[in-house]
Amino acid sequence: MRIAVFGAGSLGSLLGALLDSAHDVVLVGRNPHVSAVRDGGLRVTGVDSFEASPAATTEGTSLDADLAVVTVKAYDTAAAVRDLATGDVGAAVSLQNGLGNEAVLAAGGDCPIVAGTTTHGAMLSEPGVVEWTGRGETVVGNWRVDDGTDPATRAAAAFRAASIDATVDPDIRERLWLKLAVNAAINPITALARVRNGAAFSGPTAEYAEQAARETAAVARAEGVDIDPATAVREARTVARRTADNRSSMHQDLRAGRRTEIDAISGAVAERADEHGIDAPVNGLLCALLRGWEAGRGLR
Repeated sequence: MRIAVFGAGSLGSLLGALLDSAHDVVLVGRNPHVSAVRDGGLRVTGVDSFEASPAATTEGTSLDADLAVVTVKAYDTAAAVRDLATGDVGAAVSLQNGLGNEAVLAAGGDCPIVAGTTTHGAMLSEPGVVEWTGRGETVVGNWRVDDGTDPATRAAAAFRAASIDATVDPDIRERLWLKLAVNAAINPITALARVRNGAAFSGPTAEYAEQAARETAAVARAEGVDIDPATAVREARTVARRTADNRSSMHQDLRAGRRTEIDAISGAVAERADEHGIDAPVNGLLCALLRGWEAGRGLR
């Protein structure tokens, strides 16, 4: 299968390296990483160590792919859609953080959209090298299919062909909201406190991490997705424990002085809470703090 990984950052590079064992893969990303992969291949360290040789490019237009795995930051989704629309893509699967990516992909293109989550951990060590910080699972589901096709099943099969644990969930929206609750509880707190994931639910930040997850569950229920607040907290605590030594993607962004995905995580929760007349003070404050940090560095 021809697979384009659109967004060759940490996660995209790891998935691209794994998929390269069974498919014809091209990574779409930025230099100097793309140049390093093109010149010397892609090296994976950590959970497993191996080398892969996917194609790599900085040009995302006119792609010819059976499947596009979208791993760009949430604020780059609209730009990715414009590029993907210039090519011939059989289906696109979003494995991104935050709320709303699938709707943006669906509105901007005409290929079937697959929503998904993955718990693999990754971090770019240097150009051409990605550290696999935690083995996880990938779950996908059809976002909106009007022609009787089942792109989620095909996407899961493509992942499994490359020994990536992947299943199909017909209720993918519930899973996306649970992932959002996890991200809302862990990412902004670990970023602002400059701590690893395991510290989010210990010490003085624990009650705020729990409340961020509860607020997200309340908004989900207002949006028609029945998530119990206790379940959201339990899921967030479980992920924090399993990834205790990892730095969240938002923590990595702050350390590198990059813009974060706060708008699509805490910001999305706070804004939708306001629309439904729900109080979400913790998500609102975390969003304001991260937006303030970004504004102070000219990133917004």
